[in-house]
Order: sequence, then C-alpha cells, then structure tokens
Amino acid sequence: MSTTTAIHPAQAAERLSTYTIIDVRTPGEYAAGHVPGAHNIPLDHLATALPALKTAATRSELLMVCASGNRSATACEQLTAADIPATTLTGGTTAWTAQGHRVDRDRTAKATWPMERQVRLAAGSLVVAGLALGTRYRPARWLSAAIGGGLVFSAATNTCGMAALLAKLPHNQPRTTDLNATLDALSR
Repeated sequence: MSTTTAIHPAQAAERLSTYTIIDVRTPGEYAAGHVPGAHNIPLDHLATALPALKTAATRSELLMVCASGNRSATACEQLTAADIPATTLTGGTTAWTAQGHRVDRDRTAKATWPMERQVRLAAGSLVVAGLALGTRYRPARWLSAAIGGGLVFSAATNTCGMAALLAKLPHNQPRTTDLNATLDALSR
C-alpha cells in the first residue's frame, strides 16, 4: 500500500520538473492561478481519473495541489487507498504564492471566486436571511443557528459540506472536453 507524503513549497519548487502536478480545485479556481505545469482534476472527479493517475504515477511522482492543502490531502488519501503514491503541497497555492513562487493563469477561462470565498458568501447570506426572516417568522432563525453549527462542525472536522455542495454548481465544474483532454494527456 502506498503512503501519503507532504512537501513544503520551497522544496517542491526545487523539484518541480520531477512531478506530475495535479490541481484538485474547481476549474475556476485553477484558472485564477495554479502551480506551473499543473493539470486540473477537481476533487469530485478524482475517482474517474484513477486509471490515468495510476499511469502517470508510473512515470513520475504525483504532486497534489489545492488552495490550502486540505483538498489535496483528501486527494492523497483517496489515491493511497487506490495504491497510487502521491505527495501533497503543504499550504497549497496560498503558501506557494506567499513564498513568491509564480503561478500560471488561464486567460481564456472565466475565473471564479476561490471556494473559501464562495462558502463565506453563501454562509453569510443564509445567516442574514435567517435573521431577517426571523423578525417576521420566528422559526426562520433556526436557519442561522444551523449554518453557525455547520461552520463549527466544519472547523472541528476540517471538512466542509457547503463547499462540497457549491463545487457541484455549473460554474465550478470542468467542461467534459477539458477533463477528457487532461485524462488523455496523463494516460500517454
């Protein structure tokens, strides 16, 4: 069985050419800026990509990347379960850019907000809506309580159900042709 390892941005930058880099963020996040040479396979499409990733892993080490390191760590766990060795970039693209490393941007794709910002907008809007509706219909305040409880659970477990739901929205999904082209490139 494979094991998951982690690498810091400075170390990864020194060895960047030795990796096949897989960015597991949504296509919009990827378009906004990604580690040079990265291929985009959103986390919720990882199971589909396993055969191509297994092939790619025979040629070079897989470096999994996301915004903060949480989704890439989850991706590494899934790959490890499929007996595919992978390394996660500690701190993700946030740490990568904070250390002054360059990112590539897809100028032709429409960039969307980072997932964390989408979650903050959705959660904040639902809390405000629950409070506003609660002035007329008191049980609506439970919406605000539920969102607050969800945020606490999210922090305690380092998971985010709202992000998982938002990732399924059309603007966060890859075009089928883009995903197929990525999988074809990794399978060669």
